[in-house]
Amino acid sequence: MIEQLHAMPETLPGTQTAENTISSLQPVLPRGAGERVSWGRLYGSSYGLVVSAAAQQHDGLVVLVTADTRSAARMTQEIEFFNNGGEPLPLLSLPDWETLPYDAFSPHQDIISDRLATLYRLPRTPRGILVVPVMTLMHRLLPREYLEASSLMLDIGMRLDVDQLRSDFSACGYRYVSQVMEHGEFAVRGNLIDLYPMGSSVPYRIDLFDEEVESIRAFDPETQRSLYNIQNVRLLPAREFPLDADGIKRFRESYRATFEGDPQRSLIYRDVSNGLAPAGIEYYLPLFYEHTATLFDYLAPDTMFIACEGVKEAADHFWTEAVERFEQHRIDPERPALDPQRLYQQVPHVFQAIGNFPRVTLERFELEQRAGHYNFATHAVPNLAIQHRAADPAAALKHFLENFEGRVLFAAESAGRRETLQQLFSHHNIHPVTFDHWQAFLDDTAPVGITVAPLENGLVMEEPAIAVIAEVQLFGEQAMQRRRRKARVRDTDAIVRNLTELEIGAPVVHEDHGVGRYRGLQILEIGGSETEFLTLEYAGGDKLYVPVAALHLISRYTGAPPDQAPLHRLGGEQWQRAKRRAAERVRDVAAELLDIYARRSASSGHAFPVPERHVH
Repeated sequence: MIEQLHAMPETLPGTQTAENTISSLQPVLPRGAGERVSWGRLYGSSYGLVVSAAAQQHDGLVVLVTADTRSAARMTQEIEFFNNGGEPLPLLSLPDWETLPYDAFSPHQDIISDRLATLYRLPRTPRGILVVPVMTLMHRLLPREYLEASSLMLDIGMRLDVDQLRSDFSACGYRYVSQVMEHGEFAVRGNLIDLYPMGSSVPYRIDLFDEEVESIRAFDPETQRSLYNIQNVRLLPAREFPLDADGIKRFRESYRATFEGDPQRSLIYRDVSNGLAPAGIEYYLPLFYEHTATLFDYLAPDTMFIACEGVKEAADHFWTEAVERFEQHRIDPERPALDPQRLYQQVPHVFQAIGNFPRVTLERFELEQRAGHYNFATHAVPNLAIQHRAADPAAALKHFLENFEGRVLFAAESAGRRETLQQLFSHHNIHPVTFDHWQAFLDDTAPVGITVAPLENGLVMEEPAIAVIAEVQLFGEQAMQRRRRKARVRDTDAIVRNLTELEIGAPVVHEDHGVGRYRGLQILEIGGSETEFLTLEYAGGDKLYVPVAALHLISRYTGAPPDQAPLHRLGGEQWQRAKRRAAERVRDVAAELLDIYARRSASSGHAFPVPERHVH
């Protein structure tokens, strides 16, 4: 059954066996459960194009299975761009834990948040696209009934008992903190309850009047400022397993039935017995439930599967790796490993389950002409790189535009880069029309267009005759990376003088780790010698010791009053997201300035004559 997904299909009604080349915008779909087709000659970003087109035609959910997490991220970007062939469909992703099997690390809270949000939405999404790496598809999951029963809806006008709500939050796995910054955290300050629900893009502030919910406002965790009001908020559990009294009891019973020896020797057993969630507890998830689920349990019967090339090989490799790591960890008394068959579906079972749905396989190469095989009329974009040292840097691009008998759309990675590209093109007498998205370009007739889309590859279609050229194909990946902001050289002496004026507890900013609190200077013995360190404290009481030699990485916090300064978590994503947003804003401002100066240079001025001076 392993080869079912890749075997040659039986003849379907209406299939072509001779002329099997079709339009990229009109793929031929399998007609029912168990039927399968193969699509070939898919170059560049054609995968994202045909998946988007197939989802528009299919009446149910489309699940795209990729070989790894990187290809899943790339496919998500492509589908986001092409998912405008009519009414945009919901685009979901089920991210991988991004840990190796049996790691003593837990996934980041943001990953757990995205996973829970996707699992909750799947039964409520009759049509759309789900992107999932094959190793994630193999994972055994929390049962649907637990996810449904553990979700809580808070509405305006609802009466709440704060003490009971605090207990409910803790039972759902939420952490009580002084300031909410990450998914799965909540704080109570009088009549204000701050909450960062799993699956939400922003945290919420619940304002109580006595015991009644008076308002629910989204707020920015960085500035703590309110953004907008909403009527209700859905609270999903903070973990993929229950850590309440019933969950702990079931875990203890399952653990003793599974592993031999004294369970008190196990750190995992002791921590869970005390209501704690030790790092890596996710690899004991089946012990919390009578039975686990799989992704197939969350899908409707009319779901269609599309598998990228290399999926079978990636699944085999992941299973082999899981078994090897199980053998390495199985006799560890502190963290005995659970049998991989209890954590993952075996490869034959996965593809057997896929075989119960209509399914498609994708291939880059051209397929031979036979029943159920369809080749798309696509080509790879030729080499169009800008040669800056050449006499005519854009010679290859101009030659392509002059000879291509169709329309061309350039894809810039951001709005700022779009403006920069337009200025570059204008020097070579290329004047693309700006489009907001893919469908706007399709609905127009302009021969050359430009839009914003972070594509890694473009493509050339024969029917309709359209070429999509990604920015990376003009400048290359190395040139793109060089645009990252270089680190500034700062005056260390001035910074040290600045820090000596700080009081204990004042907010400071570490260039790599974000906003913490200054806790003074401390002398530590490192390698047999004493060194002076700056002590910073972050959320959760985590400490960071910065040597005096690295004080150029530290600066005072100036974004808001000190009492409103955020407190970041070491290893968290808030600071990285803030830096990315700041970089995007800088690029946008730069683009606006370039536009202003370009308009100023293009406009013609008026020369006023110098008035004659009369001498009396």
